[in-house]
Amino acid sequence: MWAYWLCQLFGWGLNVFGQTATAMSRENPAPTLHIFIEVMALNSLALLLTHLLRNYMRRHRWHTLRIAALVPRILVASIVLGFPIAVLMGFMSIAWGGGSAADQKAVGQLAGEAGLWLLRADLLLRTLNWSATFAFWMGMYFGITSVRDRHRAELRQSELARALQVAELRLLKSQLNPHFLFNSLNSVRALIADDPTGAQNAVTQLARTLRYTLTAGQEEVVSLERELEIVADYLELESLRLGERLRIERTVALEARVAHVPVMLLQTVVENAIKHGIAELPQGGVLRISAEVREGVLIVEVENPRPASPSQSSSHGVGLRNAVERLRLLFGTGASLDLDLTRADRALARIRIPQAA
Repeated sequence: MWAYWLCQLFGWGLNVFGQTATAMSRENPAPTLHIFIEVMALNSLALLLTHLLRNYMRRHRWHTLRIAALVPRILVASIVLGFPIAVLMGFMSIAWGGGSAADQKAVGQLAGEAGLWLLRADLLLRTLNWSATFAFWMGMYFGITSVRDRHRAELRQSELARALQVAELRLLKSQLNPHFLFNSLNSVRALIADDPTGAQNAVTQLARTLRYTLTAGQEEVVSLERELEIVADYLELESLRLGERLRIERTVALEARVAHVPVMLLQTVVENAIKHGIAELPQGGVLRISAEVREGVLIVEVENPRPASPSQSSSHGVGLRNAVERLRLLFGTGASLDLDLTRADRALARIRIPQAA
């Protein structure tokens, strides 16, 4: 509201000085203060009329009309507002170069028919001038409100899109955490009968990983360094079950460790590599994890051996689908997760995440 009144006062105030200067340039014999007061009175009335018009337009929702329906209304409204001010102005010295209304009436009577036409022509000219001023005011008003409404609509659309994105991310994470917990509990269960001590160690590892998932519940992205810590715990947990069948090689550049990744992303990819690759091989294999930053893009690769003839269970599970969706929502189309299965005995998962400058 303050912006509206600021524009009103500035616009009509500017009009006051313009009309005063114009009246003075005509060598009007009336005192300057007298002219200024008359101009102020006319523009104050114009301000009041436009304010009433604004309320009327808002009440009848003119801003929702199409141009074809709006233009005739603007023309009619500008004439309706301009005519009474033009009539009132006819009784002021600024309209007659300083002569009084009685003097002008006498001039009209002396001039007869020609004087009457002169008065009418002058009234018509003043009406057109004021009507043009009001039409300009309405044009400015609808132009400004149109830009404002468009900005509000874009902002609301952005807020709705963000709310939808947050809801999608929460849904994906609500699916991911039970998925991870189920797989981890299966690993612990496999150790209980054969290796009770190993099972106790596994519970400790599981407790740390669960603490991470719970504390990370309010975060969408974390540093790769932090994600590597949860992966290390998870791999310790799997090593209790797989023993020497699981061998690990890590090559992580220093600048990559501070890069940002979606929470639980690397853990999901590593879990998929073990479950559908190394765990299905009697001899196991080497899990290779590498990460580096190239030209502002974090590139993480997870490579593992896999069976030459994968079983039906070796499909893309909920974890990888979640990872792809979360990458899209958080980093846009510039981020990707590709699973290369072109080699019959190897699988390579490659993650690409643009990093902010």
